[in-house]
Amino acid sequence: MESTQSPLLEFRHVRTHYGRIEILKDVNYKVYEGEIVCLLGGNASGKSTTMKTVLGIVKPTEGEVLWEGEVVNNVRTSERIRRGIATVPENRRLFPHLTVLENLEMGAYTRTDAEGIREDLEKVYELFPRVHERRSQRAGTLSGGEQQMVAFGRALMSRPRLVIMDEPSMGLAPALVDQSFETIQSINEQGVSVFIVEQNANAALSIADRGYVLQTGQVVIEGTAGELLANEELKRAYLGEA
Repeated sequence: MESTQSPLLEFRHVRTHYGRIEILKDVNYKVYEGEIVCLLGGNASGKSTTMKTVLGIVKPTEGEVLWEGEVVNNVRTSERIRRGIATVPENRRLFPHLTVLENLEMGAYTRTDAEGIREDLEKVYELFPRVHERRSQRAGTLSGGEQQMVAFGRALMSRPRLVIMDEPSMGLAPALVDQSFETIQSINEQGVSVFIVEQNANAALSIADRGYVLQTGQVVIEGTAGELLANEELKRAYLGEA
């Protein structure tokens, strides 16, 4: 059920283009404080473009992106991060030649409160003991599951209000997928809202409050996680099939 409060993040009738090709077609999303919201869809559905539009890497050609009720279409990516948006990108995208600790510190690059950064680093180590064990190791030498933990930790180092996650299950063994989604729940329980882009519908909906299904740039189904799990059209729309 949607909150009566204003959304933390909102897309209002957003359209985006790459050249003449329209990618997002009159899209509306809302993410409220404390929610986990998932965005499902197949390849080329517009999911990654959505994430880039949240971050300001892609600008809408029509419509508005709002953060805490303010239109941020022209706000730079770095400023959006300062305002409380963090990202766990597809394939983790760590700095492979830097140590785990250095990667975590990169997550706090917009901050100047040294004591707060130290406190948050300890919280990350508490959430991910393996990350603490590997803190002096180069990130490129870690396993996929360990890299995912570091990517989550790096996002948390900016003290975000919202973390957006692009395909967090990609490339992980099935057992690690379950662990990854349990971690996302733990992050949410700390008061951080989460917007997940995923192809693994069952895993995402198992932890989400609400979800949207995107097909060729249009939202074709939306509702609570329970409603989506019970929806007979979900697989067809999600796979982008007729």
